[in-house]
Amino acid sequence: MELKNKTIAFLGDSITFGVGASAPDKVYHSLIKEKYGLKEALNFGVSGTRFAKQHTPSADRSFDETFITRAKRIPADVDAVIVFGGTNDYGHGDAPFGKFSDRTDETFCGACHVLMSYLADKFAGKPVIFMTPLHRTGEEGKSINGVVTQFTLKDYVDAIKRTAEYYAVPVLDLFAESGMQPNIESHNNYFFVDGLHPNDNGYKQIAGKLGKYLENF
Repeated sequence: MELKNKTIAFLGDSITFGVGASAPDKVYHSLIKEKYGLKEALNFGVSGTRFAKQHTPSADRSFDETFITRAKRIPADVDAVIVFGGTNDYGHGDAPFGKFSDRTDETFCGACHVLMSYLADKFAGKPVIFMTPLHRTGEEGKSINGVVTQFTLKDYVDAIKRTAEYYAVPVLDLFAESGMQPNIESHNNYFFVDGLHPNDNGYKQIAGKLGKYLENF
């Protein structure tokens, strides 16, 4: 894919917003814009947001805006859409994980379908690419209201990949291929600020992976 002078929309959560970066121009999409000469890198990243609907309202209601809500604000004339999320559904979302046959945003699996089907339809003929969540500390299980769920972060990653396969949506599997694993102390110190959000080194790593993926798309 020729990237020069293209407009790309980046839909995501706090990592796309830029939490952990020392400055806005250190975030992965800004690095890609600079390196490849994008016309625009539209930032649709909002901290704390999830694919699925939150059933119990959050203290900060901005967290409860789903990805599909912002997807509908992406201009129709963009050249490509990059989606990077899912870690908050795992980390603090209260929607059930659900099953592959779900088709509403009431569950995570259903929300994957809603989001991908909408984007694939709206941007037919243009690249719509999903990136899986990065590894994070505490990825082997979580607790909601004192109840430990049976699902790990990898289950959420696998749901994204399975749904993407159904819609023939390309996936950059950062969970498998980012080269960043914060459960290794040296990686956490080098690439992350808190075991979840990348630092400047981490954002540079993501930009490198995504840039090559787009070049070869």
